[in-house]
Amino acid sequence: MRHRRIITYGTFDLFHVGHVRLLQRARSLGDELIVGLSTDEFNAHKGKRSTVCFKDRKAILEACRYVDAVIPETHWEQKAVDVGTHGISTFVMGDDWKGHFDFLSEFCEVIYLPRTPDISTTELRTSILKRAAVA
Repeated sequence: MRHRRIITYGTFDLFHVGHVRLLQRARSLGDELIVGLSTDEFNAHKGKRSTVCFKDRKAILEACRYVDAVIPETHWEQKAVDVGTHGISTFVMGDDWKGHFDFLSEFCEVIYLPRTPDISTTELRTSILKRAAVA
C-alpha cells in the first residue's frame, strides 16, 4: 500500500482548538502530515500580521502530535512545487478556501474540511482585545 503524505497550509496564529481539529482530521487522511507555515514576511505580503512570531508558531506546530514536519510558506506559488517535491497524496485546507486550490487536483487529491464552528483566530483576537479594553 502506498504511503499517503498530506499537506496543509496556514498561519496558525494564537493556536486554538480549531487548529487542533483541522490538523487531527488532516492527519487522519494519511500516514504523514506536513504543514506549510506562513512566514511573518509572507503574512505581511498578504496584509496580515501575526501575534505570535514564525519561530514560536513553528515550535507550537512541531509539538503537536498530528504534525510530522513543518516547512516555511513564503509565497502563494510554492504549493504546486511543494506537492511535487514532497510527494503529496492529498492537499487539505479549511472550507473557507473552497475552490481556491482546485488547480492542484491535477497533481493530488484536494480536500476542503469544514471549519470548527464558533472559533477563529480573528474572533479570538477580537475577544482578547475587548477584554483588555474593559480591564
